[in-house]
Amino acid sequence: MALVTSEKMLLDAREGGYAVGAFNVENMEMVKAVLAAAEELHAPVMLQTTPSTVKYGSLETFAAIVTAEAKKASVPVALHLDHGSSFDLAVRAIKEGYTSIMIDGSHESFEANIEVSKKVVEAARPNGIPVEAELGKVGGKEDDLEAEADTNTDPLEAKEFVERTGITSLAVAIGTAHGFYSGTPVLDKERLSEIRKVVSIPLVLHGASGLSDEDVKDCVKRGICKVNFATELRVAYTDGIKEVLKEKPDTFDPKTLGKAGMEKVKELVKGRILVCGSDNKVIK
Repeated sequence: MALVTSEKMLLDAREGGYAVGAFNVENMEMVKAVLAAAEELHAPVMLQTTPSTVKYGSLETFAAIVTAEAKKASVPVALHLDHGSSFDLAVRAIKEGYTSIMIDGSHESFEANIEVSKKVVEAARPNGIPVEAELGKVGGKEDDLEAEADTNTDPLEAKEFVERTGITSLAVAIGTAHGFYSGTPVLDKERLSEIRKVVSIPLVLHGASGLSDEDVKDCVKRGICKVNFATELRVAYTDGIKEVLKEKPDTFDPKTLGKAGMEKVKELVKGRILVCGSDNKVIK
């Protein structure tokens, strides 16, 4: 089917008590692997690209690849700009066919974050494109994005932020981090529950790579409707290639390497879909 926006997808997840898996993709092989997993488990899915991935491959290229593959899928697929770094990038993504946008002003002041988020919402509204924003800072490093320390989301600020910006989903900081964790993460789940009480739109969990299945499931029960997975997909893809080269170091066909990476990513994504509880949510 054609690409869909993420708005109904996430509202359905909130109503159904599950979360949509949002997976960062870096190439055609990863796109195919994520969609194959979603097809097998009859799950709605979001494919994401970060600014550094876009810089590597371009908005046009990823929009073309995902659009072509989504047309062959029987499950809802959204193409999402993850951690959009500027108003200009967000607008260009909309023009190129992205069906979901994140603007990340979390590194700015509260008022500046509101200003840029509201501006993106106003630009996206005529095209019916939903907008995710982030309040608070998720620690760790992902691509060119880095936060030295976590600043967890304040529930009352979250309520004000949502009301003043008009965003359709909110990424919250509760102690997660981008990349893999150097120690055992300590999540402020009670804070998540408090945010859910005062915020009416779907909530998003970033930095899920490396979290335990139990932590992810508990966050979903407390109101998370979208869970982002990035780093572990990259590791799975490269692990598949490494295994081939270890067994057959003379392998030179990129297709052989790509197939090995795809299989690893597909199995990983299937596991994450099951953890999010979004399997069998697409009625055929």
